[in-house]
Amino acid sequence: MNIKDQVQRMDNMVSQGDIVNAVKTFFAENATTSDYENSTTNTKNEMVEKMEGFLGAIANVNGITHHQTIVDGQNSVSEFTFDFNMKDGSKIYWHEIIQRQWNDQGQVIKEEYFNAN
Repeated sequence: MNIKDQVQRMDNMVSQGDIVNAVKTFFAENATTSDYENSTTNTKNEMVEKMEGFLGAIANVNGITHHQTIVDGQNSVSEFTFDFNMKDGSKIYWHEIIQRQWNDQGQVIKEEYFNAN
């Protein structure tokens, strides 16, 4: 499996705001995630539920910018900026690094988020 192609496809989906389908398409069933606010998921289904809830809370997508990606073997690092207005009136502006570990079948088995601000 060509990991570089998988990463490019996933990053393209995220860039277009299709984050739930990116998780459904590219995550292994036992994929884990963690972020810089100590939030974790332990399965693909948990991450799908988390992203569905988050996306449902967005009032307006002001922009999603994919800056760059590096792929090295079974690992990738992608840099994004996310700019959202939320339904509760708050604003989210995240500049983050997404580090992914991929298995031999081209599925994400671990994803970690780092604050790049």
